[in-house]
Parts: sequence; structure tokens; C-alpha cells
Amino acid sequence: MFHFRDFHGADVSLAFEENAFGREPDHLFVICRLEGKWLLTRHKKRGWEFPGGKRERGETPQQAAIREVMEETGGKVTSLDFIGEYRVMGTESSFIKRIYFARIAFCEQKEDYFETYGPVVEEEDLLAQRFKDHYSFIMKDDVVKLSLRQIETAGLV
Repeated sequence: MFHFRDFHGADVSLAFEENAFGREPDHLFVICRLEGKWLLTRHKKRGWEFPGGKRERGETPQQAAIREVMEETGGKVTSLDFIGEYRVMGTESSFIKRIYFARIAFCEQKEDYFETYGPVVEEEDLLAQRFKDHYSFIMKDDVVKLSLRQIETAGLV
């Protein structure tokens, strides 16, 4: 298990195993690949980030991941792989997120992308680009770096 602080100074624990924190997470984060490029969404407040969100009542984490990708990018998920989970322990709240890796067949144009402006594609080195101002704080801690390393180690990219 990895331990570090996030952009806001909260304690983060990251594990590459299911239910590492004793319960199934209600939040999820989906690292997406489209035609050899990173597929992100442009959040209206935070900037560029991978899609994600909360499970709705009755949804499995996998169903929620597929729905969130479609809602925030218009992306059609063709495969979904479990990567890991992380827990954020803030001073006022805490939560657990499940991390998935998704391959996307295509993105359909939509009239509404909910809390985002829709899909954006990163063709450059994501680990270097993610520190630019237009990226969300969510992209700047070790969750992204270590998850990308795990995806590569697993031979998914």
C-alpha cells in the first residue's frame, strides 16, 4: 500500500487490490484510452481530469464507471479493468474511490455532458502534462502516477 498527501494536504492511501479498505467504494475514477491517446473530460470547475463520480442506487461499480464515462465524455467503453482503490482522509470528510482502466471505442457527440464540457484528448506525455494549469488538482497527486505505472506493468497499454 502507498501513502502520501494529495494536493489539498489530505492523507491518501492507495492499494492495487479490491476492497482494500474493508468495503466497496461509492466513488470511482476511470482512466480512459481512445485510439492510443488519453481521453479526459473538461470539468466545469476543476479543469481536465479523467471521468468519474458516484455510484447511483442499485449500480455496481462497473456499471457506474461505464455510465460516468458516457455522461462526461460520450465515450463507449469496450473493456473495463480493475486497477485499484484509494482512500482520502480529509479533516472534514473521507471517501474511497475505485480506479478502473477503460478502452473507449468512440465518443458520441452529446448536447449535455452534465458537470463537464465534454471530452478532451491528451496526445502528449500525461505524466508531464498533468501539472499544467488547465489540469484538475485530481490529476496532480500520486494516484494518477502510480495507477499509470500499474496499468503499464499489467500490459494494458
